[in-house]
Amino acid sequence: MEKEMILELLEQRKFKELKEELESMHPVDIVEMLEDFDQKQQMLVFRLLAKEEAAEVFTDMNSDMREDLINALTDSELEEVMDEMYVDDTVDVLEEMPANVVDRLLMVTDEETRQKINILLQYPDDSAGSIMNVDYISLRKEMTVADAILKIRQVGINKETIYTCYVTEKKKLIGAVDVKDLLTAGESRLIEEIMDENVLCAKTLDDKEDVAITIKKYGLVAIPIIDHENCLVGLVTVDDAMFVLQDETTEDISIMAGVSPNEDSYFGTSVFKHAKNRTLWLMLLMLSATVTGEILGHYEAAMAVMPVLITFIPMLMGTGGNCGSQSSTLIIRGLAVGEIQFKDIFRVIFKEIRVAFVVSCLLAVVNGIRIYIMYDQNLTLAFALGLTMMAVVVMAKCIGCTLPLLAKKLGLDPAIMAAPLITTILDTCTILVYFNIVTAVFHL
Repeated sequence: MEKEMILELLEQRKFKELKEELESMHPVDIVEMLEDFDQKQQMLVFRLLAKEEAAEVFTDMNSDMREDLINALTDSELEEVMDEMYVDDTVDVLEEMPANVVDRLLMVTDEETRQKINILLQYPDDSAGSIMNVDYISLRKEMTVADAILKIRQVGINKETIYTCYVTEKKKLIGAVDVKDLLTAGESRLIEEIMDENVLCAKTLDDKEDVAITIKKYGLVAIPIIDHENCLVGLVTVDDAMFVLQDETTEDISIMAGVSPNEDSYFGTSVFKHAKNRTLWLMLLMLSATVTGEILGHYEAAMAVMPVLITFIPMLMGTGGNCGSQSSTLIIRGLAVGEIQFKDIFRVIFKEIRVAFVVSCLLAVVNGIRIYIMYDQNLTLAFALGLTMMAVVVMAKCIGCTLPLLAKKLGLDPAIMAAPLITTILDTCTILVYFNIVTAVFHL
């Protein structure tokens, strides 16, 4: 309804009413609305926004919308937007833009901001330093509460967060003070008396996902970032942590589905790029599946003697793949949230074996009864398939839980050991187990 109202005000050129309406909207809602507008309508709406709101809207836009907007704005308009943005958000924008657009953005930023941007760009992409905000409020331990509150009033307007202030001595982090503590303490008290000396912090080269998990685990609004000399250089806020976890989850889901990770949106990615991202994995899985075909060829004589054996292959392969995928998914999730570590590998295997034993017994009994009824009360066949089912389920559970842990230990993303790869590996193993058991039982 709001979107239709905005469009109507645009068509009627009632810009005063439109401006008032936009002031009552959240920046995220404005961005969602603008995605359905054409470029001319986007520009008209954007130019009616207040400076602070325009900067927030610009930050929340996708890369395509930002690039179109940058190309349409004048240098002075662009400078106003950049001045209102926080440095870490500016760096995020720069990393997504083409070189010619980056040059233009840097031209309209002041020297001080440019230096801060260059500092952040020096850190590896997966490090805490690359996402930290270098604008924070630092206090001295000899300050009074009144002095600290006065400083927050003077400089807080330009900081992304003021809820926690950090106490430094010769740039080294020695404590932290919440604004709540400042507001409830006596004005004459010293910061040294009320600061918390046990400050949870991270280093600039720490993995940004680990830092995001720490923020989530301890319910922090922000975490201070220190360098190798323990000097405070910035902080990572909870909103940046949320974006990191979202990106990591998206990447894991893509890998688990056998798709190369892609930073662009689904509709923002071309058909050719979608095909490119998917083809490599499909090619590898297809070629690896030829091993299963070779093994089947090796047991051609057994299948010629008992053709009925072929009919059970899809069921066994499907069950094995599903069991392995269940275990790998749970372990990958446990690794992602820090619930499971590599040191737990034997505990995990022991637990999965017990689960597999219970599951396999139920499946084997049900499948054995089915085969006994459907195949002329052939008890030997029912026994062979029941035994195979138990062996396949136990094997699948063990492989499914072990491979992600080994991948993590080797420094690989555990998500690569997800459904597509696990299923392909288990197909081969299932065929080997199946024909070894049936050839032994029937003396083929």
